[in-house]
Amino acid sequence: MTRGVVLLVGALLVVPPPPVAGPGPVAPFAVATIHLEQNATDGDFEAVVEAKGGDEGLARLAVVAPDGRTIIDVAAPAATTLGVRQLRFESPEPGDFASLKAAYPEGVYTFTGTTTTGAKHQGTATLRHALPATAAFLRPAAPARGVSVNDLQITWTPVRNATAYIVTIEQAELDVSIIARVPGSSDRFAVPDGFLRASTAYQLGIGTVTAGGNISFVETTFTTAAKE
Repeated sequence: MTRGVVLLVGALLVVPPPPVAGPGPVAPFAVATIHLEQNATDGDFEAVVEAKGGDEGLARLAVVAPDGRTIIDVAAPAATTLGVRQLRFESPEPGDFASLKAAYPEGVYTFTGTTTTGAKHQGTATLRHALPATAAFLRPAAPARGVSVNDLQITWTPVRNATAYIVTIEQAELDVSIIARVPGSSDRFAVPDGFLRASTAYQLGIGTVTAGGNISFVETTFTTAAKE
């Protein structure tokens, strides 16, 4: 029988064929960002791309630069995995800013993804090359010794137009760290009592964050006082 036609006794009833299913809706990424980071102390730079889908894992993720180059193309075959829910990509860290800017030009980056069940995700993020000024350490001074393990307030010089600061404290041998984001209106961070140990060296970093997400870090070290 010809599809779409039903023959009845004494009459001919024309039934339209069922509609052809079109592509499903495209959902936005929960996170789709690209920004630049510099470590002013070490003199290096990097690009950081982050993407996060929904509850399902992504079987495919691609990010295309404004000049049409694909800078990320990741596949996680659904037949063998649950896919990728979140990805953070960090570029190599060249010592010259010009090469990083050439590799990651300013403009709009396009994110596309497909989940393991075929659902689509799409998003965009805008990259700018301007880096913020760096903060300067006030307390502890750079570098400092004999720092108290209790009631320590990290303070720094404020940077104009900063939208946030990122404070990092690390001790690799003890495998402990703090990463805190504070508002741009702040110029201090209270280290929780009990985190620091006596007679121990720590690495301290302060990152200045712009409205576009770019970050400039400065780093120093400090050593805590001996236990009384």
